[in-house]
Amino acid sequence: MLFNNNEQKSPARRFLLILGVMGFICVITLALMVIFWDAMLPNLSKVQRIGFGVVLIAYGILRFSRLIKKKPNEV
Repeated sequence: MLFNNNEQKSPARRFLLILGVMGFICVITLALMVIFWDAMLPNLSKVQRIGFGVVLIAYGILRFSRLIKKKPNEV
């Protein structure tokens, strides 16, 4: 089960969850900026920018999935 609603999360666990979600949002935003904003990386071709953006999106999803899969008693 992903979330155990019967237990209250500790303040440290709650803070790390919020920080992890904010990091996920930042990485996804950066990936979308790399893909769609031509002026951000002008020296890269379109294919290279899309590839780098896809790698960033995969990294964000991997980090978020590891954040969700933590055991409830871990900090």
